[in-house]
Amino acid sequence: MAEEMNPEQNAEPTEAERAKFEQDVLNAAQEAMNSDASSPAGQNDESSATPNEGDAGNSAEQSAEENQASPADDAAKESDAQNAEIESLKIALAEANNRHLRLMAEFENFRRRSAKEQLDLIETANGKLLEKLSEVQDNFERAFAAENKAQDLEAFEKGMQMIYNQFAKVLTDAGLEQIDPTGKEFDPNLHEALMQQPSETIPEGHVVTVFQKGYKLKNKILKTAKVIVSSGK
Repeated sequence: MAEEMNPEQNAEPTEAERAKFEQDVLNAAQEAMNSDASSPAGQNDESSATPNEGDAGNSAEQSAEENQASPADDAAKESDAQNAEIESLKIALAEANNRHLRLMAEFENFRRRSAKEQLDLIETANGKLLEKLSEVQDNFERAFAAENKAQDLEAFEKGMQMIYNQFAKVLTDAGLEQIDPTGKEFDPNLHEALMQQPSETIPEGHVVTVFQKGYKLKNKILKTAKVIVSSGK
């Protein structure tokens, strides 16, 4: 029924209509292509590409900056480590100086105590020696007292000999020893030669006469003996 009511709708298009239709389709496609080329989307694509290139450049610059900053950071760390080591050495040096000062003070105190103890020992030893010598002096005073004067010279001489023996014993007990080199070979370390003289009995280079005896305390020479040395026959 519809086909009968609209017989023109089923008619075939003419060549001109078909050519116009194809032209319109081509124009529409061309306009669509032009529209896509000038659209914001295209601009966005270009802009999006540009920042990507910029980001790559920025990354390269940041990498270069990091490479440049890395040696500086290493130098700063090394400097900090050196400063810390220097401070540690300063502290150790200060402690060593303090210990040195304490040791020096302790040594000085020890030296003073030792010197004082040695002086006290010498004074004590001298005190004992002087006490014994004072007894000898007392005996001399009693011997020279008026009431003890003897008419007999022999008795007086005997008394003097007893006092001398007491005095010699005090000196010997204190460590004093006489040097009497009579007849011995001359020793310049123990004797002092006053002169030489010929001798029939004493060999050359030996002591003929002791002019003054020498003395030594233990192994220390206090006074050399003054002697006359034989020059031989």
